[in-house]
Formats: sequence, C-alpha cells, structure tokens
Amino acid sequence: MNIESTSLWIGLALLCSCQSRQQVTAPVSTIDSTLQTNATAILESKLSEINAQSGQAIVMEVQSGQIKALVGLTRKDSTNYQPCENFSVWQSTGLMHPISLLAALETGKVKLSDKVDTGNGIYQVHGRELKDHNWHRGGYGELTVQEGLAVSSNIAIYKTMEKAFGNNPQSYFDLLVNMSYGKPDSITGIANLKPAYFVTPKDNNWAKSDFAWSSIGYNQQISPIQILTFYNAIANDGKMIQPQLYKDSVVVINPQIASRVSIDSLKKALVFNITDGLGQPAKSDKVVVAGMQGTSSLSTNEDSTKDMYAVEFCGYFPTDNPKYSIIVSINKAGLPASGELMAGDVFKKIVGLLFPY
Repeated sequence: MNIESTSLWIGLALLCSCQSRQQVTAPVSTIDSTLQTNATAILESKLSEINAQSGQAIVMEVQSGQIKALVGLTRKDSTNYQPCENFSVWQSTGLMHPISLLAALETGKVKLSDKVDTGNGIYQVHGRELKDHNWHRGGYGELTVQEGLAVSSNIAIYKTMEKAFGNNPQSYFDLLVNMSYGKPDSITGIANLKPAYFVTPKDNNWAKSDFAWSSIGYNQQISPIQILTFYNAIANDGKMIQPQLYKDSVVVINPQIASRVSIDSLKKALVFNITDGLGQPAKSDKVVVAGMQGTSSLSTNEDSTKDMYAVEFCGYFPTDNPKYSIIVSINKAGLPASGELMAGDVFKKIVGLLFPY
C-alpha cells in the first residue's frame, strides 16, 4: 500500500470515528412520550372544563432534574386548545407562601407551632388592606403557622414574616438569593427563559406595604419551571438541581438551599396541607404526596369577569423518598379561581399516571 492510500485510509478511519462519536453524543430527550401524551390530555380536559386561557404541566425527576413531561397549551378557539411553548411566561405566583415560610424558619425566630392571629381576615398594612380569601366570612382568627399555611392565609404568612424579619425586609430578599429562589436563569431547550425579577427595598419604587405583597407572591416576575425547581429542591432535602430536557450529568445549582431542620419542618407542613388543609383535592389514594395550592390575580379590570388569575399547584411524591415533582399552572379569566380544585385535580391525575397501582 503506497503512502497516498495509507493517508486516505487513516483519513477515512478518523472521519468514521468522529461521525460515530457525534452519533453517540447526539442529545437524547428526557421526555417520556407516553406520559407527555397522557398529561396533555388531562390538562386539556381541565382547561376546557373551566374555560381557561392557557396552562402548563411539568413533571420532573427529583434526583436528576430530568423533565419527563413538558405540556403547554393555549386556547385556539372557543372549544379547542393547541400546544404552545409558553414555558418562559413571566408572572406573579400563588405558590410563594411555603417559600416565604422557609425563609422565616431559617431566621430561627419562628416555628410551625407558633400561634398567629389572622383576626377577621382583613389586616391593615401601611394603609393597604391585606385580605384572606375568606374575609367576607369573618376570617380564620387564631391559627398555628402550620394551619395558616394549610388554609392559604395571606395574613398568617405576612404576620410570620413580620416576626421573622421585623423592620428589615431586605434581609428576606437576601435570604431568597442565598436560597437560589428564581433559578435557573436558563434551560437548554426552553426559549426566552429570563432570570426571575423582584422589586426589593433597594428599588426606588419600593413602598413600605410592598413587603406584605412580596411575601405572598406579588411584586415579582417568575416562570412556573423556576418555581418547580425550588419545590424540587425542598423534595431533595435542600439540594437544588438544574432542570434538563436533554440527558446529561446532574448539575447542582445549590447544594443546600436551607438548613435540614428548616427543610424538614416545611416538608411536614406541606404534607399537613394535603391531609388536613386546602390541598386535599390533590390527595392521591395511591401514594402520599406533599404540596401547595395557590391563586394569584394577574390583572384587574372594571368588568371583574375579565380579571385574569393564575391557579396553581406544585408538589412532590412519594413523601418518604421523593421521585417526582410536578407543577400545574393555569391562567383563566374570572371567578371561580381555585388552585386546589383546578390545578390540584390535574396534579392528582398526573400522579395517577405515575403511580397507577
């Protein structure tokens, strides 16, 4: 064999080995196609039932961050929905209560058994009225912090924040940053995802009353997948994992978002919410789940039937050794708007797909 032939063979061999190596490293999707199809059908049925504008459901593996289902739907016409890439949607959230509570627990100044008086469901905060959802029925009166979380009491959460952070709300936001709340800033495969945005006391437009509304999910812009990433870290005993749409080695965003003591307290409260609180519609008869419901107002109009709401549920299971975390976020116009009854029901049905027996 002459030198030219040898060179040709070496060149071909190198080309083949490069091609085979490229084939080996081609991105492999994390999506479970059967779960994706069935979760889409469940979400579409609920959107149609409640006449919603749009919705998304995301299923993630707790340990790996691999996304097993990524469902996004938006209204096509009066009766049909179509797939959409709405995963970078930026809005307030109704799922902030447990996150604020975790920050409060981290200060060591509050615990779940502390008593908090929510009064008649209306609390004056620097000239603004903070209301619980049952204010027109006279409020919840005195509750423990754990009970306050389980009935989604805005007042119980904010009064707990007052006790934990006093006149220094900036320390709350510093804690959120330390806990990596709002991460990740980007995910391969999800277009236009933006870093979460918060109004803080350092901003010129900060008002003293803003702390109350920030602690319950307003004055911020965040995507549901970023909320899921935080809840997944709670399920994972405090280790925050980067969500993945393509199989790769696990990337740790934050090895410990909060102390194990605080994490364990919050996990207990999230189970109590399902067994004894408003989260009961998400309860599964197949496996023990933990999670939180939420409803937030996205806009207000003179015609209240056109007010936009986000109804959400986020949780994980099995509670003793979490394998999956799920978020369901639905945007709809007008009342009723219930995170537990609407999004919680979708959550429960997707749990049924993953634990059918």
